[in-house]
Amino acid sequence: MEKDTEKELTGKNFIEQIIDKDLAEGVYDEVCTRFPPEPNGYLHIGHAKSILLNYGLAQKYNGKFNMRFDDTNPTKEKIEFVESIKNDIKWLGADWEDRLYFASNYFDQMYEAAIKLIKKGKAFVCDLSADEIREYRGTLKEPGKESPYRNRSVEENLDLFERMKNGEFEDGSRVLRAKIDMASPNINMRDPVIYRVAHMTHHNTGDKWCIYPMYDFAHPIEDAIEGVTHSICTLEFEDHRPLYDWVVRELEYPHPPKQIEFAKLYLTNVVTGKRYIKKLVEEGIVDGWDDPRLVSIAALRRRGFTPESIKMFVELCGVSKANSSVDYAMLEYCIREDLKMKRPRMMAVMDPVKLVIDNYPEDQIEELEVPNNMENPELGSRSVPFGKELYIEREDFMEVPVKKYKRLYPGNEVRLMNAYFVTCTDVEKDEEGNITVIHCTYDPASKGGNSPDGRKVKGTIHWVAAKTAVQVECRLYENIVDEEKGVYNKEDGSLNLNLNFLTVLNNCYVEPELAKAEAYDSYQFVRNGFFCADCHDSKPGLPVFNRIVSLKSSFKLEKK
Repeated sequence: MEKDTEKELTGKNFIEQIIDKDLAEGVYDEVCTRFPPEPNGYLHIGHAKSILLNYGLAQKYNGKFNMRFDDTNPTKEKIEFVESIKNDIKWLGADWEDRLYFASNYFDQMYEAAIKLIKKGKAFVCDLSADEIREYRGTLKEPGKESPYRNRSVEENLDLFERMKNGEFEDGSRVLRAKIDMASPNINMRDPVIYRVAHMTHHNTGDKWCIYPMYDFAHPIEDAIEGVTHSICTLEFEDHRPLYDWVVRELEYPHPPKQIEFAKLYLTNVVTGKRYIKKLVEEGIVDGWDDPRLVSIAALRRRGFTPESIKMFVELCGVSKANSSVDYAMLEYCIREDLKMKRPRMMAVMDPVKLVIDNYPEDQIEELEVPNNMENPELGSRSVPFGKELYIEREDFMEVPVKKYKRLYPGNEVRLMNAYFVTCTDVEKDEEGNITVIHCTYDPASKGGNSPDGRKVKGTIHWVAAKTAVQVECRLYENIVDEEKGVYNKEDGSLNLNLNFLTVLNNCYVEPELAKAEAYDSYQFVRNGFFCADCHDSKPGLPVFNRIVSLKSSFKLEKK
């Protein structure tokens, strides 16, 4: 029995082991987790890990999951960001039901909490400027100095704090600080600021308040009010945990939440910093927070990534206490794995050249039955029109073939995918010597791509019928940063942008079936990659396709 328990424990991450221990010891009766973003930008791939981790734990332990906006800083927050975050979380499959909260809804309780600390002699109003507070704080090697206002009486502090609330003081002129320990080895405990004056209109509370709580003060109060049991956050908050614990302890909450830190999800060669993304948006380098070249959740959704692929990615990354970076190729691997059996494999020609079958009937258009996905018969089949004139990829023909070239060249026979064998007989060129038309003959007996006499061909190429093909725009995305130089310029902190991060192809031809594509519909284009209909620029009957990912992968998943 002990061995079975040990095996079960080793299969769980360190957070689950802490939760199991807390439940077994009766610290909490049930589990309640939360995802608490600040509405000052769009969420990115790193946030997906936190969302899925918190929601997954609530599901696993039959507990509760809170969706809460930590909107304590009105200078950077917008309703646009609130709505985008809600959309992202729903899309990922995290359901908060009726448990949607805002930190700003607790401003009255936070104010009363500050009053309680003042009355306990644990908080004081300080007149030092921000620069002076920083100077008094000390360093990692030297203790800080106490503020000359630290020993104000409770009565004076209560009076000044109320006047701060009533708008009598200018921004930055006074703050409320916790009274803890200016000699603490943890700088976060050296009388941190817990309230500041800010005459700003708040997106939720309007002009009711001109003082706002600091994050480190507000966050533990929010968790305690909501009954959160395990406040799961990333490692940069580890040094803030003593302050988190001090706040809930001094405010005497009966069942204080427990903060647990885990390693952030770092993805190589991508831009995740909000201020950098904001700069890219404002300078018009990208066309918004959901530009498919970014890794915001909205951008990944627009590009064609699925919730299932992101969940697979997060699971592969795992949960640990050690920071590490993950190659972007792993994320690409996950979307390929998710789509390859789910999506139909369609024919689309990115760089077309016309192919004419001289011995094919002039006005005949026949319908060929083509499987939607050779690896998944359950996806059925579709009818694809075929005629005398086709488009093929320009790279699938060479007038003078290189060694081991297996596609079309003069005198060579190849298979037109799911159609017939054809042999190249001639070419037409323009005045500059560019090939404009390839002439072929076909073998009518090879319908379906197999010859009755058993002869083999080494090359198979895809095609679309010229008369019925639909001309569309396809967008090929590369990494927005120069991978050789790294994301950030070491000298000035600017981004090392890849100048070739987008190729727009306006002359692509696709099967007529693809004209029906609606926003977010995705397909595998034979040999060209996985593509998704753009949610902004696609129009009825005229989709614009974003390439989600190419078919080739540099990432290999190690089987254990």
